[in-house]
Amino acid sequence: MNIVTKTIDAGNGREISVETGKLAKLADGAVVVRCGGTMILSTVVSAKEAKEGVDFLPLTVDYKEKFAANGKIPGGYLKREGRPSDDEVLIMRLVDRALRPLFPDDYHADTQLMMQLISFDGVNMPDSMCGLAASAAIAVSDIPFNGPMSEVRVGRVDGKWIINPTLEEFAKSDVDVMIAGTADNIVMLEGEMHEISENDMIDIIRVAHESIKKQCAFQLELAASVEKAKVKREYSHETHDEAVKAKIHAATFEKCKGVARMGLASKEKRSELFNAIKDEYKASLTPEQLEAEEKFIGEYFGKTKKEAVRRVMLDEQIRLDGRKMTEIRPIWSEVDYIPAAHGSAIFTRGETQSLTTLTLGGKLDEQMIDSASEKRFEKFMLHYNFPPFSTGEAKPSRGVSRREIGHGNLALRALKNMLPADNVYTVRIVSDILESNGSSSMATVCAGTLALMDGGVQIKKPVSGIAMGLITDGTGKFAILSDILGDEDHLGDMDFKVCGTRDGITACQMDIKVDGLSFEVLTKALEQAKAGRMHILGEILKTLPAPRPEMKSHAPRIEGFLVPNEYIGAIIGPGGKIIQQLQKDTNTTITIEEIPGTGEGSVQILATNGDDMKEAVRKIRLIAFPPTVEIGQEYEGKVKSIQSYGCFVEILPGTDGLIHISELEHRRLEKCEEVVKEGDIVKFKVIGQDEKTKKYKLSRKVLLPKPEKAEN
Repeated sequence: MNIVTKTIDAGNGREISVETGKLAKLADGAVVVRCGGTMILSTVVSAKEAKEGVDFLPLTVDYKEKFAANGKIPGGYLKREGRPSDDEVLIMRLVDRALRPLFPDDYHADTQLMMQLISFDGVNMPDSMCGLAASAAIAVSDIPFNGPMSEVRVGRVDGKWIINPTLEEFAKSDVDVMIAGTADNIVMLEGEMHEISENDMIDIIRVAHESIKKQCAFQLELAASVEKAKVKREYSHETHDEAVKAKIHAATFEKCKGVARMGLASKEKRSELFNAIKDEYKASLTPEQLEAEEKFIGEYFGKTKKEAVRRVMLDEQIRLDGRKMTEIRPIWSEVDYIPAAHGSAIFTRGETQSLTTLTLGGKLDEQMIDSASEKRFEKFMLHYNFPPFSTGEAKPSRGVSRREIGHGNLALRALKNMLPADNVYTVRIVSDILESNGSSSMATVCAGTLALMDGGVQIKKPVSGIAMGLITDGTGKFAILSDILGDEDHLGDMDFKVCGTRDGITACQMDIKVDGLSFEVLTKALEQAKAGRMHILGEILKTLPAPRPEMKSHAPRIEGFLVPNEYIGAIIGPGGKIIQQLQKDTNTTITIEEIPGTGEGSVQILATNGDDMKEAVRKIRLIAFPPTVEIGQEYEGKVKSIQSYGCFVEILPGTDGLIHISELEHRRLEKCEEVVKEGDIVKFKVIGQDEKTKKYKLSRKVLLPKPEKAEN
């Protein structure tokens, strides 16, 4: 074996090692990246030839956390790792978005990159190592790649930027940003923040890029030590005809510019006119010419259209729908659209529309995340749905896509830090995209804000979001576009989504498709985004200026309080008997859990009726803070059971006493059922307590009028 191992300073006094040549030697490239006791095995395989008719890169990026990596056995019936969790999908997306732009444009071979967490030490976070592991696997292979690249996490603790913080440091950080780049450029960014400034955002990118440059140089040194990586494979996945390309450009370029200048707001109308130009060109060909050129027309016309639209934007400052570069599409919104939801909103911007609902729940509704690296409970969920009809398409829907998970996560990160600190509810927001022509994730943020406010959730501040675009020509000339259309995203060089409040940025996501994006351009994009966010925020607040003071009448009410630890068992009862009966009697949902290290338990009661809530609180407090049963005092309680000699009655929750059959009435009874049955509520008086058993003696008859004596 030709094993090569190299190390690099990971920051904060920690070291990252990369080993190749020991494991997975039949893959085109394989490395094990290690920091402390956290290890990732990354492998890449690419087919030698492209499949017939494939004109794109069929790249698959997978990430799997092995439960054995943390000494755990998977839950569930099968006891093995199943489909990817949302967290795993999000890590796949981060790496995919960073890698995909760096493969050659004309490389179309099936390529699969797999990352596996094989060891986790509970200290070093694996996701911040995945970008390095993925790129290093490609670097030691013979696969063509315009890298290397790397990916780092930036946190901030006590005002200091930290690269790849440990879990302990991460828990204290007010920033969580993942950034990927090459030695020359930033290619991807995603994260959440506690209302940071645009200047802070630029600082984060600067700090991250310095570390990324070192990791890229490190990968080049590693690759230089691997014989296979020294010569990249030759390939030929595209056939071109420059004469046909020039002919199509000459025939259609000016016509495409003419459509681009029209400023048509309708995506459908623009597509119709562009397609008409292509059809006109095809109609001008003889059957022989059409047969010879058919396989080139789609690609070459697409490139011509892209160039024409970009030139009109750069040279004439005219966008596809006629807007100015900083102009936001028309906005309308509405709240309380769905009466049965706990909160709802419609947000429409141009041809993008989100219908969003809010649902409130209790402790039992929290989402349990049980992964190889951690087990946690989430109180805030945001789910994003993107049905085919939203883009006018008819195609099958096969479960939740990676894109839906990613877009929902971005909106969740934008909103979650604005939930009230004392929030006791489990919150679920669902955004259904009904129309989509650019930036549906940002529409979700805006609709989510409105739905929360409509539901009476007292968010700290409303949040809005905007997607920015960029057009460049490689000469230093550029145009930054506010609130981009779907076509502008496809034809442009950057997709930069920024979310925030009036006081700062709460989340962002950036994908860059060109080299050499300067900090000057980034700074201008952030400032332009801020102006756009403020405009959109103003439109939101016209619909609903602040959270409603009260929740909807049909929304659940939750109350919580602390009880002494020693009374948790009494509230639950043997086999859960007491708490189950309490829930049944009061029509509530009650949860209780011990708070480690405090000597107290947390009780949460969920009810849809105020009287039910009061009764549940009263009964639990009687158990947790029991009043003393006083002899001679009158009480009212439920008959718990009936025996031949009397009936047992609840004096206070958890405390019973006996009404002897002779104490039920003044007359003689053959059996208790002549007067009471199980479940009856009776009034009684405590008349004594047995010295040995400490059981209370009760009497019903002392509260009844004595019968008159019969006359002789």
